[in-house]
Amino acid sequence: MRKGKRFRFRGLRFLGLVAGLYLLAAMMDSPQAHRALEAALKVLGSLLPILLLVILLTALINFLFHPKSLARHLGEEGGWRGWAIALSAGVLSHGPMYAWYPMIADLRRHGMRDGLTAAFFYARAVKLPLLPMMVAYFGLDFTVLLSLLTLLAAWGQGMIMDRWSSKS
Repeated sequence: MRKGKRFRFRGLRFLGLVAGLYLLAAMMDSPQAHRALEAALKVLGSLLPILLLVILLTALINFLFHPKSLARHLGEEGGWRGWAIALSAGVLSHGPMYAWYPMIADLRRHGMRDGLTAAFFYARAVKLPLLPMMVAYFGLDFTVLLSLLTLLAAWGQGMIMDRWSSKS
């Protein structure tokens, strides 16, 4: 069985297991199961816009960029452009990190280097919406210096990851 089919089958089994557990909980304690289902739907409702955004961005990237051009910018030949793309995309990305996993996995299938993947995730520590509040509490100098050091560390972490993955 191909890996993709095996993953889908596991996903369906997991969905069936969760649905079965909800049914069992409903038979044992219906009001509590109802509250749990409401909480799960509330979480799903808060994640859905982010997941839709990631799906839209993935589709847009696949539409606008040919996999070979992505491999050129994010692969071995990417140079400084690859680093700039990974770091700026990390800073601009919002929402839970795991919501970005499918898009990054797709980019890795098209040749994105491990170092750029690590740099993307590390650069997410710089949160654009929080920068004004950070400036208000800690001052402009501290905020700019911390953000630059975080991006420098993201680049360094990516370099380490590239060296480590090239040895294995």
